[in-house]
Amino acid sequence: MRDVFFVGDELVAGIGDPKALGWTGRVAARTLPLAPDLGFHLLAVPGETTGEMTSRWDEEALRRVGPSDAEGASRHVLFAIGRNDVLQGVSSTMTRLNIANALDRAHALGFSTMLAGPPPGPEELGPRIAELAALCEEAAERRAVPYIDMYSPLARHDQWLTDMATGRDGLPQQAGYGLMAWLVLHSAWYDWLGLEHTDA
Repeated sequence: MRDVFFVGDELVAGIGDPKALGWTGRVAARTLPLAPDLGFHLLAVPGETTGEMTSRWDEEALRRVGPSDAEGASRHVLFAIGRNDVLQGVSSTMTRLNIANALDRAHALGFSTMLAGPPPGPEELGPRIAELAALCEEAAERRAVPYIDMYSPLARHDQWLTDMATGRDGLPQQAGYGLMAWLVLHSAWYDWLGLEHTDA
């Protein structure tokens, strides 16, 4: 079994999606036909900051995996950074430290790691979320971790903006989560999992 963990907040949980799939369910559904041995795990806590994520993800993940020396076993974790550090006033310095700690801990535990930045949120938070996204990209580059930019492609995307305008609590709906899934599937996702490229 190859384990893949999605770690993050309400955006990882897919809250607000009327189909109850979120971006993670859509990504898993497109990937499983290519690799039926993958086991997807959702480790999502709505409203949590990067500090809270860093303090709990490893214990939760390790409870769900088999022996690391089992034949064909591998462990992957995608940390999807949401917007709660901005909403809760966490400093850039602390966010940077929290992300670094999460990536370093994953590496020490033998997990292959990927990082996704936050998508756009309410218009008034745009500059701060853009700053957070840039910080995430920098953290990924420093540790040679594949990065998914969720901010830049969506910040002026008409479908995303419409979805956000009609949604609740700053959350996307079906179209928005579909766009997030598209960004993941057209990133280094397949290479990261050691799968052949596809026109997903």
